[in-house]
Amino acid sequence: MKQTSQDKKNLIFYPLGTIGRDMIYALVSSYLLTYILFTRNLSQAQLWAVTAIMVFARVFDALNDPIMGNIIESTRTKWGKFKPWLLAGCVSTGGVIIVTFNSKLQGWPFIVLFGCMYILYSITYTMSDISYWGMVPALSSNADMRNNLTSRATFFAGVGGTAVGILLPMFTAGSMTIGGNAQTAYGVISIIIAILTPLFALFTLFGVKETRDANLEPRTKVSFKKIISTITGNDQLMWIALIFLIQQVGNGLITGGLGATYLYFEFGYEGSNYSLFQTVGMMATAVLMITYPMISRKIRRKKFMSMMMIASAVGYTLMLISGLFFPEGIKFWGLTIGFMLGNFGNYSYYLIMMISIMNTVEYNELNKGTRDEGIITSLRPFITKMGSALFLLVTSGIYTVFGVTKFTNGISEFENAANAGTITDAEKTVKIAEVLSGVTSAETHGLLICMALIPLVLMFVSYILYLKKYKLDEDEFERICKAIEEKKGNK
Repeated sequence: MKQTSQDKKNLIFYPLGTIGRDMIYALVSSYLLTYILFTRNLSQAQLWAVTAIMVFARVFDALNDPIMGNIIESTRTKWGKFKPWLLAGCVSTGGVIIVTFNSKLQGWPFIVLFGCMYILYSITYTMSDISYWGMVPALSSNADMRNNLTSRATFFAGVGGTAVGILLPMFTAGSMTIGGNAQTAYGVISIIIAILTPLFALFTLFGVKETRDANLEPRTKVSFKKIISTITGNDQLMWIALIFLIQQVGNGLITGGLGATYLYFEFGYEGSNYSLFQTVGMMATAVLMITYPMISRKIRRKKFMSMMMIASAVGYTLMLISGLFFPEGIKFWGLTIGFMLGNFGNYSYYLIMMISIMNTVEYNELNKGTRDEGIITSLRPFITKMGSALFLLVTSGIYTVFGVTKFTNGISEFENAANAGTITDAEKTVKIAEVLSGVTSAETHGLLICMALIPLVLMFVSYILYLKKYKLDEDEFERICKAIEEKKGNK
């Protein structure tokens, strides 16, 4: 299919719009729990209160996604149905994270504020997320074009997320901390990200145009019955939702806080170590996002998944062996290279799952006569958030088993003292090193085993289910698109 000039513009401006959004997502999903652990003195009750709030909000958020998708489906403006919600979500989410990361409250007052802000975040980020990814099926039904849009958008999402993953640890822990303490550093970074998010969204708002006019379609009513019937009436959507959920729990475990905590305990409270770990870990993923359209033309998805399963198995095994048996001089690099391989496979699955969900739009259109893009594509963030709720529960359980808060509370005490100016940055560094000297090898090995084996097992389960239950491979998708065109031609 020959690309039009607008197709080319879409390929440039659509992906750029998500950089800022995914900076926010990385800040909250990967570092919010770490921020709380290392800037607040938490009792076990308060840790589990934070966990309960985050789990409740993510489940609420996940359930809200199809509703938001249905609202978007019913939206009719001269700017289309997606763009107004994208702008509103980007601006409001920025305000929420500024308040959250600049609060100096401690104890239960902080827990109350955090609960309110996190619920608001769940609502505001959903506005931008559903509207952004919901555009993809509306921009093109051509499989190659859709692969290009998805892989490029995922790549630039990775750019935003990786930028936060690399820079945030470096500037919030250790010798390069902004303001000399974690509280000040997180506050400054949250303001910068909140400003950048709507600026990047302008690329999509002004540069992208849908290939069909949504305003010509009948307005749909916001209906729970419609949401449920769309999801449950599409067997392929149901299966890919389950498969994606299982994969997401394992995929987020290391980057969701466990990896940073392990590295701080094993190698010292120096954020540059985790920044390097993240940088190398994402290198292969960046290459994948650029090259996936070419790969997809030569290697079928299920075959590529088999190859990535092997790569991840090698990677997670290398992480485990390195952490348990390698000498100090090469242990870090063994862990990092292992993470790169494991992450490469897991993100390959993530990209394939995203495309697999979007391809159920045409399956729905053929079988039911409606595309329902907003509702169907809302399943991707729904699953991501449900997965993050589950891996948060797993992470907090691991922290409880291995007594992590007795060390993080000590670190946060000295971070707050530095923020108040009662100790110097140099004194803070010495005292935190004393706290970490009490971490035992049993505790670090326990964290390592969890963050290597759990993602590997869950990835394997999702792999087997995808091979057996998901039927919309490349040939079947092409057949469905042709059948839809024939039906339209006969009218």
